[in-house]
Amino acid sequence: MKGCLFFIFFFWGGTLATAQNNKATILQFIFTSDAHYGVVRPFFRGQANVTGQEVNLAMLQKINSLPTAVLPEDGGVAAGKTVGPIDFIVEGGDIANRMEIPVQSATISWQQFEADYLHKINLTDHAGKPTQLMIISGNHDITNAIGHYKTMSPKTDASSMAGIYNLMMKPDVALTKESYQYNIHKIHYSKNIGGIHFMFINLWPDSAERIWMKKDLRKISRKKPVIIFSHDQPESEAKHFSNPNNLPFNATDKFENLLTEHYKDFGKAKTDGGKTALEQAGWERFIKRHGNIKAYFHGNSNWNQFYEYSGIKNEISLHVFRVDSPMKGKYSAKDETRLSFHVVTIDTLLRRMTVRECLWNTEPKNATASVQWGESKTITY
Repeated sequence: MKGCLFFIFFFWGGTLATAQNNKATILQFIFTSDAHYGVVRPFFRGQANVTGQEVNLAMLQKINSLPTAVLPEDGGVAAGKTVGPIDFIVEGGDIANRMEIPVQSATISWQQFEADYLHKINLTDHAGKPTQLMIISGNHDITNAIGHYKTMSPKTDASSMAGIYNLMMKPDVALTKESYQYNIHKIHYSKNIGGIHFMFINLWPDSAERIWMKKDLRKISRKKPVIIFSHDQPESEAKHFSNPNNLPFNATDKFENLLTEHYKDFGKAKTDGGKTALEQAGWERFIKRHGNIKAYFHGNSNWNQFYEYSGIKNEISLHVFRVDSPMKGKYSAKDETRLSFHVVTIDTLLRRMTVRECLWNTEPKNATASVQWGESKTITY
């Protein structure tokens, strides 16, 4: 009888410990991008010309409601369970829209972003601490800091870049919009969370950025899985590279000089649609050399899409997750019921990750309506 009681206690205690351990192995984050403070949506929830701040605040209200929402029965991680704690939120850049007249200055846009994303998110992580916010910069943020061939007012304003740098890089002396220098103050950093190495990179992994990435990856085991957050899609855009003729901004070439690497295929740029095959070749080789890079999240060209990036030679297979924008989504800009962000749930013990499309505005006339779930994809890393 004592043996039976011991077995029952041991089994029950083991089950409880396993349940507690399983709970501890869940890591969860939200990914959104392209907040674009400074522009307006033509229509939103029955109103016309709604500001970026109003739309982003509406999205944050839905994000704050997530812990009590129920995940869909899609066979993914934690399917059918309540969302619960959110460990961190990633904002993928383009916080301030490019300051083309009449768009407001980056200073105002950054002030609005700070007021909203730093003070109006009421979530906690699995340890009961406030949910962290991770931010990377976008092409609009960088352009505001360095200038553009299109007329902007003011001509430059590095407020969002300095703000992101101060929050994420934590310099001993905080930068200002006057002291920030893009060629020196690159925003790239990494975090080890739940046995995963998360890399937050500067715009796109060009040859210059890969120098930093290589040094960073040397610090971890080649067996540790890596997830990358970038503003640009894996192919990037030709115009984001530096002018191969070392010319200043001009409306003829239309290079934005955002990436340190110079565009290699300038002679064909006007005939091949500005493809980046030569630029991608180095990136593809980098992925092949670092097989522990398992996933890549991005914004810039915004709609919900889960796909595989195979490189220009079809020699790799990288899981890629493209996210929508609250202001400039390819489809949601015209159909607000398709507005979405990603809820990512990871079982760090089983090494499974489920990315779910969270539709947050399916009932525009009902601001209190619950979020709905769209596509989902589960990968094993």
